[in-house]
Amino acid sequence: MALVAGLPLESARVSDAKTMTWLSLTMREMWWRTRTRAKLRETDPTIFRQLYRRARSVARVGAFEFAASLYQKAIDLEPTLAEALEGLGEALDILGQTELAMEKYAAARQIRAGMRPGAPDRHFVLRQRGHFAAEVLAYDVVVRSLKKNALPYIGRGNAYLASGQPDEALADYNCALRLKRDLPAVAALKGEALSKLGRYEEAVRSFDTALKARPDDAEALGGRAIARIGFGLLEEAKADWRRQFQLLVGRASARACVALRMADWASALPELERALEKEPSDSYWHLYRLTARHRLGMPADLANLPSVGTWPGALLALYSGRTTPAEVMKRADTDGRRAEAMFQLGVLVFSRDRKAAEAYWKDLIEHSSPSLIEHAAARNELARFPL
Repeated sequence: MALVAGLPLESARVSDAKTMTWLSLTMREMWWRTRTRAKLRETDPTIFRQLYRRARSVARVGAFEFAASLYQKAIDLEPTLAEALEGLGEALDILGQTELAMEKYAAARQIRAGMRPGAPDRHFVLRQRGHFAAEVLAYDVVVRSLKKNALPYIGRGNAYLASGQPDEALADYNCALRLKRDLPAVAALKGEALSKLGRYEEAVRSFDTALKARPDDAEALGGRAIARIGFGLLEEAKADWRRQFQLLVGRASARACVALRMADWASALPELERALEKEPSDSYWHLYRLTARHRLGMPADLANLPSVGTWPGALLALYSGRTTPAEVMKRADTDGRRAEAMFQLGVLVFSRDRKAAEAYWKDLIEHSSPSLIEHAAARNELARFPL
């Protein structure tokens, strides 16, 4: 007998309409009996992942209406969950609602296209963007089959890390390292997970292990620099970034990011120029180029700026005088955007009011992650120019 959500069925194929209705209603009752949707939002902000997993499970046995409702609940809680939109599209397609299904597919494609990759100086895994819920489910199956093999744990750990689940990633990396100790690349990934959890001292030790085996691992050096800055070791972090910058020859965008973290504007500017040659429409390279020129006392050079209705268009508009600091802060609707805005406001006010710049940058440091370019740049600016 197959087991579906704990219910014994003679077959996983549900063909009888009455059985389908009974299954749907019974499973819905089981799922929501003790925890209402509002309660779930309050107690577990990641419940959308559980909803997605449950939707996939019930879709496999043919309960497409119930699956569609679960996918929709997951989307209500996390609108950027492209996997749920795709699953909902599949369920609607099977239910004959083709036009609505096409809308869900298009929405999923739009979400994926709008996700900017992570900073190019960071580990490959951290350059990925998305929830990777489907990948985690796929690796779950492999892990159950190959419990003594380190590779599935590494793959699932990477999916967890890329999707912002460092606790789960750390558990998988630890499993992989127990199965095979000599894995410096995994030690570096473990360092990244620890750093995301704010366990910077442990992260530094893990990166030390990785770099002892692979001293020229540029991404591990960058990861250790971030952990060190989180641990308050600014000079040691700069030493790592300087070495990383040397190792990234030929990778203009990555070298630009490293120089920006150090607030080394003279080194950043030529790399940003080269990055823009390859990606002339990248609004962030335009923004950071304006930043570097401003900090070096050069004219803004507003020619060829892209017209960007979305973020960071508001920050570009600051340099052209088409918006105000107050309007920018209204549009800074995430922690990362707020940090970017605070840094730029500090840059623009620095030459005439250093105390105001100090206030912006200190606020940024207090409320942002050390992994952000602006966080590191603000720390280096404040260290270089005691205000």
